[in-house]
Parts: sequence; structure tokens; C-alpha cells
Amino acid sequence: MLTAISMLYPFFAMINLSFVPNGEIFNQGEKLFYSPLTFDNYISVFEKIPMWKYFINSLFVATLTTLGQVIIAAMAGYAFARLKFKYRDTFFLIFLITMLVPPQVNIIPLFFLMRQLHWINTYQALIIPGLFGGFGVFMMRQYFLGLPKDLEESAKIDGCNILTTFFKIALPLALPAIATLAIFTFVSSWNSFMWPLIVTNSESMRTLPVGLAIFKGSFREITLWGDLLACSVICTIPVVGVFLLGRKYFINDILQGGVKE
Repeated sequence: MLTAISMLYPFFAMINLSFVPNGEIFNQGEKLFYSPLTFDNYISVFEKIPMWKYFINSLFVATLTTLGQVIIAAMAGYAFARLKFKYRDTFFLIFLITMLVPPQVNIIPLFFLMRQLHWINTYQALIIPGLFGGFGVFMMRQYFLGLPKDLEESAKIDGCNILTTFFKIALPLALPAIATLAIFTFVSSWNSFMWPLIVTNSESMRTLPVGLAIFKGSFREITLWGDLLACSVICTIPVVGVFLLGRKYFINDILQGGVKE
């Protein structure tokens, strides 16, 4: 209980202080509830920067990246777990090796590829590189390996082909793993800073982390902490919402680790 309180208090303080006027933030002292409260910080943020555009860009990119990676990882993971084909283990080993490569190593080759495809400052550059990841394939493969084969064999006897078995049998059973992967992917895409900073060069294509960093860098003589806290709260809302939507499956996946034969 004490650990939970110690972790939640900074988050609660961030929300509370985001409603305190800039000039009063450092005059509050040690309090549980700060006052006076106002919406001026949020109004100021939306007046100074195109916050809605940044928010929509981040939400659009994170949502499509999550959907794409979950679909690709689930299909690839199922193929590596259940299908038998030549060099299957070798291909899977290559996927595992990609997890050892730091993401920063791929930035320069990816940037040149995006430039050759004329995708700089487009949604394609923000979304497509994030659709593929070794971690998602590995996670889904391990989960599918833990599912009982009896149901799939029964479906095969009933005349179901591999796609029908995957979509109607395996995929519904893998909801905990899918929800867990979706949460991880969404949070990673939503918080991504370096790649969107490199491949976007116009205000209309900036995501929320990039816009927030540029907004912070625009301060000259004084830092508007209230505005920054308001931006931080706005950045946090979708992440918390996604976790709350998938928490049941996420917790079940952590506790159970899949269904074993």
C-alpha cells in the first residue's frame, strides 16, 4: 500500500499542480491539495501551440502502429509456433537477433530509406517502421506454443483450414498476449521522440513528444511550469486510458503466463 502511494503521489501532484497558476506553483509548500485552482494553464497551452494537432497526430500514429504490429506479430508468431516450413528455426533466430540491435543503429539507414521513398514528413515514415519488431513476434510465438493443440486439431478434423483455425481458435485464446503487446506497443509509439523528430520537419506532422520538447525549448527568460505540467497531463491521458481498457487481459497474462497443456 505504501509503495503504491509513493508511486502515485508524483502523478497526483502533477495533475494538481497543472491547475495552479504559474506564479503560485513554488509558493504552495508541502500540501496534499494545492490552491487556487484554474484552467488557465490548459487554455494557455492550446493558445500557444497547436496542441490538438500534435495530439491527433500522436493518437493516429500510435493507434495504427499498434494495430499493425499486433496483426503482423500474431500471424508471424503463429506461423513460427504451429507451421512447419524449411529454415523455420533459422528465421526465428534471425528475429531474435534483431532484438539485440539497439534502435539507434537503425536510424540512419531507415532515414535514407524514407528519403529514397519520398516519405520524409509523412505518416508512412512515422508508422511503417514501427510495424515490425522481434519482441512482438517472440512474445506471440511463446504464447501460441503454450496453447493446447487439441482444439486446433479438432478444428482441422472439422474441415477448418489454417486461416480459419488461426482467426477463430488461436486468436481468441491469445487475447491476454494481444492486449499485453498492444499496451507495450502503444506506450512505446506514443512516447517515441527521436524518430518523429528526425523524419518530420513541419509543425503539421509533429507528434506530441516532439511538440512538447519544442514548446519547452521556446522558453527564454522564465520556464512556464504550469503550462508544462498541463502538457504532461494531456500526454499521459491516452496511455492511462489504454492500460485501463486492457488491464484485465494484461494482468491475466502476467499472472497466468498462458494456458498450458
